[in-house]
Amino acid sequence: MHELAVVQSMLDVVLEHARQGKAQRVESIVLKIGELRDLVDEYIQSYFDYLSKDTLAAGANLKIERLPVVFLCKDCDNRFPVRLQEVVRIACPHCGGEKVNLVSGREFYIDHLEVI
Repeated sequence: MHELAVVQSMLDVVLEHARQGKAQRVESIVLKIGELRDLVDEYIQSYFDYLSKDTLAAGANLKIERLPVVFLCKDCDNRFPVRLQEVVRIACPHCGGEKVNLVSGREFYIDHLEVI
């Protein structure tokens, strides 16, 4: 249920930018969300539809793009994607090193808006 607070914050940002740009209507919103974010696309859409009612964003097309989990190997500087549901341990496919840093996968941001 934490999607409600996230969607409300996102909608606030969208509406502020739309007002600043003197938009009449928000046509679409593209969100980039990392695979590690514990957010359900269907809930995001449902809360967005509910919260945006009677706003400039009512009826806007919400496009959600998931970003992969990517690690950086500390030993060889190799960046590599990981499908967490398919691995038992995280190791660099280039050198086998297990000292890694998370590079991406936790993002949540508005990539762009289409307004009229």
